[in-house]
Amino acid sequence: MDPVTEHRAPEPLTEYAQRLIHRVRAFDRRHPLLWDLHFTGFWVTAALIDYVGGGWRHNALSLDLPGWLLLTLSLGLSAPLLWRRTHPGAVLAAMAPFAFVNAWSGAALQAALLQLVLIYHLALRRPLRDLWWATALVLAPVLLSATRHGEGTWHQQIGSHLMSITVAALIGVTVRTRRTYTEALEDRARRLETERDQQAQLATAAERARIAREMHDIIGHNLSVITGLADGGRYAAAKSPERAAQALDAIATTSRQALTELRRLLDVLREEEKQQPDLAPQPGLTDLDQLLDGVRSAGLPVSFTVNGSPTLPPGRQLTVYRVIQEALTNTLKHGGPHTTAEIELSYEEKAAVTVTITDTGIGNGNHTGGNSRDGRGLPGMRERTSLYGGTLEAGPRPHPERGWRVRLHLPEESPQ
Repeated sequence: MDPVTEHRAPEPLTEYAQRLIHRVRAFDRRHPLLWDLHFTGFWVTAALIDYVGGGWRHNALSLDLPGWLLLTLSLGLSAPLLWRRTHPGAVLAAMAPFAFVNAWSGAALQAALLQLVLIYHLALRRPLRDLWWATALVLAPVLLSATRHGEGTWHQQIGSHLMSITVAALIGVTVRTRRTYTEALEDRARRLETERDQQAQLATAAERARIAREMHDIIGHNLSVITGLADGGRYAAAKSPERAAQALDAIATTSRQALTELRRLLDVLREEEKQQPDLAPQPGLTDLDQLLDGVRSAGLPVSFTVNGSPTLPPGRQLTVYRVIQEALTNTLKHGGPHTTAEIELSYEEKAAVTVTITDTGIGNGNHTGGNSRDGRGLPGMRERTSLYGGTLEAGPRPHPERGWRVRLHLPEESPQ
């Protein structure tokens, strides 16, 4: 099929009809009584015209009937339609005596066919089991007329009326099924919209947490290094200007590195379609030497031991890098003077890895990875670890050793 034909817009006449139907239904929902009055008034007028104009004589089985009886039957079989939507069963029961009198007297008014409107509304609004007694109630006057006046055969009388009742009921069931289906689609659309909004909120919250974690890792570490270098440069300025100049150079280098990582993070967050972000990778294990050089220049001696061959994917490398970075940053902040640090990195099979970071700091209560204040350090390390089903242990070293220990273990990578 031609795609143009398949996705062709509806014809103008179809669009006009759909808009017209939508407006009529919307008006009916806002003013149901006004529509009911128009509908009922139309059929009352038609019944009165049939009575006044003498049209009833063409189908009547008895012509010698008083006018008051014909007027009463015409109104009794049409006026109750005003309540057809709210109480269809009660209206049908109220019209039944007039239908029996109409059949017994032989008037055979056409207004009796308005009972089919009640059959339609029963099928549309009430349990389908109500159609059984409604059908019996509508057919009973037909049987009475056939018995009393003998007009036509039983098969003709019952068959034609039963066919009319069946058609009215089927129309009601069809409209009811379509309404139920439409309401189900609308409800599903509302639920999907709500779920979409909830997913967007969750995604936004997760993205905010990720950004906060990255910002903490970048800014917290580099500022700690800069602070250590600035303190060292201040003490060295009076005695050794060369050492002070080296500290300033290290501060400049560290600042540029922090700005580069911040730009890299912000470029990823941009949504401009025409501008391509910086696609430089996140820090990995190859950047550990640069990290350690910065920490050492800030005054923290660090020893680094590697066991095994590195076979980690980029995501795991970033986790290991950030945990080491956070642990060393906390040592710089809280370790105190004459603190040293040691890192042992062990690579295992199938991308499993274990890294232990220990220091000889004073190990006071603030040496908690930020857990007691900003809530970013240690929780951020645990979040990264949980992404790969790993474990993270952080706490004071066992007595009599002094200092702090952080141990990260990422298990073997699960096959996809």
